[in-house]
Amino acid sequence: MRIWLLVFLLMLAEQANAGEQQNFQEWLHELKADSLREGISKQTVEATFKQAKLLPRVIQLDRSQPEFISTFLSYLERRVTPDVIARGRDLLLQYQPLLDDVESEYGVPKHILVSFWGMETNYGGFQGDIDLPSALMTLAYEGRRAVFFRNQLFNMMRIVDARHNTIQKMRGSWAGAMGHMQFMPTTFMQYGVDADKDGRINIWKSLPDAFNSAANYLAKAGWHANEPVMVQVSLPEGFDVSQAQLTLRRSVKDWQQLGVYVPSHLDHLNNAAILLPQGWRGPALMVFSNFDVIMDWNRSVNYALAVAHLSEQLVGVADIAIEDNVETEALSFNEMWALQGRLNELGFPAGPPDGFPGLKTQEAVRMYQAKYQLPQDGYASPSLYQHVFSH
Repeated sequence: MRIWLLVFLLMLAEQANAGEQQNFQEWLHELKADSLREGISKQTVEATFKQAKLLPRVIQLDRSQPEFISTFLSYLERRVTPDVIARGRDLLLQYQPLLDDVESEYGVPKHILVSFWGMETNYGGFQGDIDLPSALMTLAYEGRRAVFFRNQLFNMMRIVDARHNTIQKMRGSWAGAMGHMQFMPTTFMQYGVDADKDGRINIWKSLPDAFNSAANYLAKAGWHANEPVMVQVSLPEGFDVSQAQLTLRRSVKDWQQLGVYVPSHLDHLNNAAILLPQGWRGPALMVFSNFDVIMDWNRSVNYALAVAHLSEQLVGVADIAIEDNVETEALSFNEMWALQGRLNELGFPAGPPDGFPGLKTQEAVRMYQAKYQLPQDGYASPSLYQHVFSH
């Protein structure tokens, strides 16, 4: 009986998949017509749609949620390893003449570019192997960000029309990023640079093109030459940790007047915020305007801090100092979701639960901490979780 039930369920799954594939093919017919109306050549459109496939794995990756929310320190431990640092230092020396030229042209330090390179593709070692046309079509069909991915697909075909690459070689991440620096097609169209002057912008194999394109992006996003991204600072006893927020900016001198120790050579900087990415027991990091530029590249605070940290390690800056009493454990995705719901129930608006500790959740945590006279760092830690569900 159980075998027949299993067979029946498999038949239903196959029928559902067949129906989905048919719907996808009908949807592709309209998308193909739209592509031609966008002015993309018939040859490129035909080549693109000839290999189109619905990729259920891409939809699964887009919808999947992590089991645990990475803490800052665990993220650093996983991404900025001794091997990654050593490899990056070797590559800094190996490509120093090229990187010096790029830095001179755009004002973006070579160790920052190499750090992005390491974070994005392990220095070009893994640029993604998914068929980009099918991935972008699948994501546009799935519908969560349909307009965005339709535009990425159209621009990917324009890249092919301009002979920068062929459809057959368009491979990258499941989300559509490609090349050494993982540019989306629209980013490629806006910031790509043919640095080696061969008539192609080849961010897949040409390091001059990849580095110059990335530096062009960062420069146009507002990179400040000769300014740091971040620095570790010391907070005075009794410091009001509710002021440690990305959106709260002061001059370095104003922070110093509040007792924060900042190296004196940074006194002239005006757009400084303090972050406590591991809570009030963890390291205090001051970030500046160039941190905002990295956030323009990727909206993850942990990612931006990791880029900054790796870039510093590449040139021998001291590692981040960590106190012994720092809380290192992470909440699971489900625990974070439950915490957000509970905060809402208690009258601390965290927004619709989504399992991620964004700015609204941080503010709700601060409000809760203020009520119970806890350090107002906005950090959703396991100890805070226990406190919330025991009151």
